[in-house]
Amino acid sequence: MASKPKQVVKTAVITDNPVLRQILGICSALAVTNLMLNSLIMGLALTFVTGFSSFLISLIRKFTPKHIRMMVQTLIIAFLVIVVDVLLRAYYPTMSKALGPYVGLIITNCIIMGRAEAFAQNNPPFLALLDGLASGVGYTLVLLAIAFVRELLGFGSLFGFQVLGETWTNWTLMIMPPGAFFMLGILIWVTNSKKEGGKA
Repeated sequence: MASKPKQVVKTAVITDNPVLRQILGICSALAVTNLMLNSLIMGLALTFVTGFSSFLISLIRKFTPKHIRMMVQTLIIAFLVIVVDVLLRAYYPTMSKALGPYVGLIITNCIIMGRAEAFAQNNPPFLALLDGLASGVGYTLVLLAIAFVRELLGFGSLFGFQVLGETWTNWTLMIMPPGAFFMLGILIWVTNSKKEGGKA
């Protein structure tokens, strides 16, 4: 188990990336990555929830009875997701509408419960916070990488700003669900191929 902050961050973001290595959180990775802004907001929301849920779970881990541990974890995660959802609805209603039900579904995201069980439950609060935030950052980077290609090829834009000329023909496939599926599959394949190649 990683104990030093630098190792915790490196493991969560690169070595054991939750999407590319653990294949977790792929539903939202497929659903919201047609635009970079959507991906960024979704990533920030999950990073907030993962970081602070891990921190709170670690903080009370010694006082939580084992038979209700997962119920307590789910309650903490649900509370933080509700906070994010309310803030988005209040201050960024257009993004809240664009993301639709996927913000609420953060509660069921395997990354959060995975970090709670695998790390926060066995480590001090600061390291748990760091691990949660780093896992969220790793997730966000993957979403942005997929969204970069999908938005650029599908709309000819990045973060809503047109970057390709009028002669560009949008790839409709890229903004449809199969486009996300192919991009995620290629990214996982490339990442794992490089790791295997490094071992050889």
